[in-house]
Amino acid sequence: MKELNCLGDMCPIPMMKLKNCSKLRPGEKIKLITDHSCVVESITEYCRKNKLSIETVEPMNGIWELYIERN
Repeated sequence: MKELNCLGDMCPIPMMKLKNCSKLRPGEKIKLITDHSCVVESITEYCRKNKLSIETVEPMNGIWELYIERN
């Protein structure tokens, strides 16, 4: 699984990082870590439009892990 550390990155930086490595093969996952709720919203919308599945986990208050996968 690829991991993108986007802690401290404001929009659109996390989206640009995701697009740079989003040539996912079926079953491959990316874990994107962020501390900005706006990133969660924009990445979720991007995944919906591009038919990628996404799971959002908040292991600590204000830190989100987004698990993105191509089905």
